[in-house]
Amino acid sequence: MSRLFLLRHAKAGWAAPGTSDFDRTLTQSGQSDAKALGTRMRSTGFIPDLILCSPARRAVETLEFVASTLFDSPPKTELVPELYNSDATDYLHAVREAPMAETLLLVGHNPMMEDLAFELPSAGDQQAMRGTASGFPTCGLAVISFPGPLADIRRNGGRLEAFLKPDL
Repeated sequence: MSRLFLLRHAKAGWAAPGTSDFDRTLTQSGQSDAKALGTRMRSTGFIPDLILCSPARRAVETLEFVASTLFDSPPKTELVPELYNSDATDYLHAVREAPMAETLLLVGHNPMMEDLAFELPSAGDQQAMRGTASGFPTCGLAVISFPGPLADIRRNGGRLEAFLKPDL
C-alpha cells in the first residue's frame, strides 16, 4: 500500500509589477495556514517519506512553513521544474518516476491538484469526497491511498482517505 499527499500551495499575493508569477510569495494568512496544516498533518500521522515540490516560490515557501511544524527532520525533497506551468499528466508522470517511497508529498498548483484529486480515487471517505467536491482550496491536502507502489498508480485506482484544510 502507498499514499500520495496532494498539497496545493498556500495563499499567495498577486505578482507585483515587474515580477513574474513564478516569484509570487505567500501572504501572512498563507504562512499561518501552512504552519497550521503541518501541525494537522503531524497530529494525524500524515508524514511523507519523500517530497516533490514545484520550484515556484509560493510552493517552496508553502513547503517550508508546513515543514516547520510537521517534521523533526525533513525527508528527501526534490524541486521538479515540470510541476510549474504544466498539466495533470505531467504531475502523474512525476509521481510515477519519483524515487521509491511509500508516502509521497506533492506540492504544486491548481488546476492540476484538483484534477488529480478527482481523477485518481474511485472511492473514498464520504466527508473527504464532499470536501473535494467544493473545489481544492489553497493549502488544501488530499490524501489518496493505492494498493500498490506509486510507480503503478492510475486514474480511478486509489481511495481518497482524507481531505484537510488548515482551518478544519
